[in-house]
Amino acid sequence: MNTKPLVSIIINCHNGEEYLKQTLRSILNQDYENWEVIFFDNSSSDESKNIFNSFNDKRLRYFNSKKKLNLYNARNKAVSYASGDYISFLDVDDLWKKNFLIEHIRAIRKFDTSIVYSKYYIKNENKDKIYLKEEKDLFSGYITQNLLNNYSIGIIAVIIKKSIFNKYKFNDNLNIIGDFDFFIRLSLKYKFFALNKALALYRSHSESFTYRNSLLYYSEFKQWYEDNFELIKKFNLYKLKYFIFKLRFKHYFRIIFK
Repeated sequence: MNTKPLVSIIINCHNGEEYLKQTLRSILNQDYENWEVIFFDNSSSDESKNIFNSFNDKRLRYFNSKKKLNLYNARNKAVSYASGDYISFLDVDDLWKKNFLIEHIRAIRKFDTSIVYSKYYIKNENKDKIYLKEEKDLFSGYITQNLLNNYSIGIIAVIIKKSIFNKYKFNDNLNIIGDFDFFIRLSLKYKFFALNKALALYRSHSESFTYRNSLLYYSEFKQWYEDNFELIKKFNLYKLKYFIFKLRFKHYFRIIFK
């Protein structure tokens, strides 16, 4: 394989001006240099485009949609523009450590794998606290049951062989759990390799789409469970069912105490 494969970094943006400069700088500061950014501006009305264009680097490529698309439709569109051997995703309010790309590429070369994922931190912007998403070691191999027991993949902490997207796309009917659906489907067919290092930071804040649409979050998980029960009935779904119950409880708790 190419010792320095090109990595296409997908940034989907809708009005992401607040943290965009930090996100782009975390890419420009990477120890690994053979990358391109596919910046997909999903009908932003703020300064996102101007901020992006203020960075002078030929590896930064701008695309836009005049009509606002569902997030997972926008992800699929962005991937279609990618030229890389591998695909990664970094959203406009998240960050990578400077060794994120090189650590993942080293794992790809060493273990000849198609999907590498790592740990990541979560920063609670409301409480100004940072914590590790998963304390225990992540699993490698066929990890479907592990993901159903405890979903531990952050889309900002994954690199995927681009050829996989010739067979699999994000379900663009989903608004929130498209990542979960995508990686569960991949886990049924592909081995995953886990890097037990935290190499990315995900921001959690009250303005996030997931936080503001807790009922939709619950509804999508509930529908996914019902639609896929026959497909994955050989797996133990008890913990996933309990997780869905907790989502419903959290939604009504927020309504009562908001």
